Amino acid sequence: MPLDFKEWTVDDLGQLPDDGLQYELLDGLLHVSPLPTKQHQAVRAELGKLLAAACPPELVTMCTPVDWQPDPRTSLQPDVLVFPREYLAAEKFGDPLTLVVEVLAPSTRYRDLMLKRSKYARAGVASYWVADPAVPSVLAGDLVEGHYQVVGEAEGDQLLELALPFPVTLAPSALLARGSGLSTN
Repeated sequence: MPLDFKEWTVDDLGQLPDDGLQYELLDGLLHVSPLPTKQHQAVRAELGKLLAAACPPELVTMCTPVDWQPDPRTSLQPDVLVFPREYLAAEKFGDPLTLVVEVLAPSTRYRDLMLKRSKYARAGVASYWVADPAVPSVLAGDLVEGHYQVVGEAEGDQLLELALPFPVTLAPSALLARGSGLSTN
């Protein structure tokens, strides 16, 4: 990687190697992350499955790697994302999302909690959740007047009941165990 500063664009991403690392752009700055741990991947997969099961037919749930590109200087890969089904036909995927879930890891914690959260809010992502496998916990926020307001949080076996983007109830500890940690209301 060169030592001089370069403002990256979405078009530059195609020149990067396919080396198993995760490359994201945030306002022109390139961020490189190692592969997620097995625990991280398990939580992401469980959240994806459970949200997909509760998701109404007009919405779609996907897990990373999916590039969300709201502008030419940003390309992010949320761990789990929910968006309107009509977005599937778009050539570039950059419209506001319905829900973004980030699963925290030591190497991406600050970026997920501060930088990406701020970008999601500025781009109009309606709901933002953070899952922390280390605790385990889930914190959920909904966008109100440009900022995320906490609408629920739970740790361990506590139940978290959420109304948006669709009714769900989950127990964070169940995301680490095989089996259902979410139900539809």
